Amino acid sequence: MAFEYPDDLKYLDSHEYVRLDGDIATIGISAFAVDQLGDIVFLELPEIGDKLVKGETFGTVESVKAVEDLNAPVTGTVIERNTTMVDAPEQVAEDPYGEGWLLKIRIDESEELDEVLTAEEYRQQVEGA
Repeated sequence: MAFEYPDDLKYLDSHEYVRLDGDIATIGISAFAVDQLGDIVFLELPEIGDKLVKGETFGTVESVKAVEDLNAPVTGTVIERNTTMVDAPEQVAEDPYGEGWLLKIRIDESEELDEVLTAEEYRQQVEGA
């Protein structure tokens, strides 16, 4: 199955993505991750004002198959959480790169994104190409 890997995103090998707009990072999970998880039934996300630290767990995504940790791609402060996805987590699968985003954070150090994967690097990793 072919998945989308939008070029304007950066990816973690743990399948989170980040879209940077100035010093605001939108964080979600990739279409590949959604497919691997199956039906998502629960999301645990931090509250507005909470601090995320790059590489540390900030929440969980639970599906009928598994519970997976969500890892922060960058350090920053939560400024918005997608309450629609918290209330109806199955909707993440419908548009993971658009309406299915999870958090928006104000980042501390944009240089931290130098260490994440490009769309092509991520595609090669998950497809084994």
